Amino acid sequence: MPPLLSGGNPQIAKADGDAPVQSYIAAMPGWKCDVGRRLDALIVRTVPDVRKAVRWNSPFYGIEGQGWFLTFHCFTKYVKVAFLNGASLRPLPPVESKDPSTRYFHIHEADHLDDEIMASWIKQASELPGEHLFR
Repeated sequence: MPPLLSGGNPQIAKADGDAPVQSYIAAMPGWKCDVGRRLDALIVRTVPDVRKAVRWNSPFYGIEGQGWFLTFHCFTKYVKVAFLNGASLRPLPPVESKDPSTRYFHIHEADHLDDEIMASWIKQASELPGEHLFR
């Protein structure tokens, strides 16, 4: 198992493809691993042609030639889902970012994850121009 960084975030080397993302998810501690599997499955089901990679110890999801639209990261008490173009989503994901175009959704252990709203955000985000900064 890869080492865990602060907050329990798995340390996974930068790489493209499903395999490093699955390694990250498998290394997510405790209940967060189930959240990672659920998010990954929901993303793949919603955006079948999604491109995957690990950057900065986080899985990234994007569309080839269009850029990255979503990433998530483990923190001590929650999993932070980042919609990199989240300010354009409706309804707006609830947590602001220092970057005005990014919005977050935090998933805590006891939270009920609404697949319908998450799939809606994922679909909307995948249809917008993504971030090309994260090659």
